[in-house]
Amino acid sequence: MPTCGVVYVHSTPLAVCQHVEWAIARVLTAPVTLHWTAQPVDPGMRRSECSWTGRPGTGAELAAALRQWPMIRFEVTEEPSPGVDGERFMHVPGRGLWRGTIGASGDIQLGEDRLRAIMAATRAPEALSHAIDKALGTAWDAELEPYRYAGDGAPLTLLTRVG
Repeated sequence: MPTCGVVYVHSTPLAVCQHVEWAIARVLTAPVTLHWTAQPVDPGMRRSECSWTGRPGTGAELAAALRQWPMIRFEVTEEPSPGVDGERFMHVPGRGLWRGTIGASGDIQLGEDRLRAIMAATRAPEALSHAIDKALGTAWDAELEPYRYAGDGAPLTLLTRVG
């Protein structure tokens, strides 16, 4: 059963745009040509987004392919599908890659075992709050938010994984 998702490349140097397209094409096993626009939050950088269709796990493959370039900011989402949780990946230079499970409404979900581990590892209320924020990807969200806003109304490319 196929699933779908979106790749948001929030900022990348112009010289890396073609490499990003090639990386996405390798994962989807289909030619990819994205529509690149200026990223107003980061002059000189470009942004693009594309929706994709493929088998479950494609989102993780896309995130792994894009993290080769530590200077780009990106997000990859994969919608939940029958028997498979959805996923969201965020990458910010200097912070690295974050991964979270998402539900049907798009909310980040923390499992029981993860919450228990966080509670067992923290004693002070501030430490608990910090650990939960980290598990929810709060810092990544905060850093990407201006880039998301700058992309409102940008063109979207539709892609389908072959095979």
